[in-house]
Amino acid sequence: MSARSDLVPLQPGDRAPNLVLDAITQEGKIALDDFRGQKPVLVGLFRGLHCAFCRRHIAAQARLDPELREKGVESLTVVNTPIERARLYFRYHPMPNLLAASDPERASHRAFGLPNLEFTQNETNWPYKVSMAAVKDMLVDIPSELPGPMDPIAAGEILDKKDHYELTEADEQMMATGHGQLVGQFLLDRQGIVRWSFTEVPEGGRYMFGAPNPQELMSAVSQVAQ
Repeated sequence: MSARSDLVPLQPGDRAPNLVLDAITQEGKIALDDFRGQKPVLVGLFRGLHCAFCRRHIAAQARLDPELREKGVESLTVVNTPIERARLYFRYHPMPNLLAASDPERASHRAFGLPNLEFTQNETNWPYKVSMAAVKDMLVDIPSELPGPMDPIAAGEILDKKDHYELTEADEQMMATGHGQLVGQFLLDRQGIVRWSFTEVPEGGRYMFGAPNPQELMSAVSQVAQ
């Protein structure tokens, strides 16, 4: 499937679409409209659990949950992992109070304007196409877990081994269609308007595999919670 070249991430001031997804950590469905008019919500749109970097970003967002709820802000994590596989993962890797939803089709990512990168031999047209050479030039540095800055492919292999994460058929199916899915976090106010965001899209991949500054995020949360 060729990459869409018309997707642009939602910006502050844009109204977020409604999403209705299968809940992972509870029964039934989760809809963004459930929060509209009730409370602000931080929506984290991540790749599937096959992505070692996203597993860490999900855990980081979960660690912020108590502070977010103290300010009256909900947190929703969305992963493009099939529901049963996701439920199995979180059963063995519980994160207290995590509210998560499954979106194997990545409809939520498209709705928020996050492109799915197409990997090419030598063509780069960021954020829709990227060459493998350009990917290997995107050094990842996680001092607490990696021996030093390295390309994301090598880094991912090290992190998978560290996590004892074994790919399943469901993971491989998600990787085949969405391995290049760009991700992001969007803070919505009570009316469902984007007030802050962090995505991998800007500046030619500078933020690929990165995470927002927690202080910057919580400053935005404080503004929205007023």
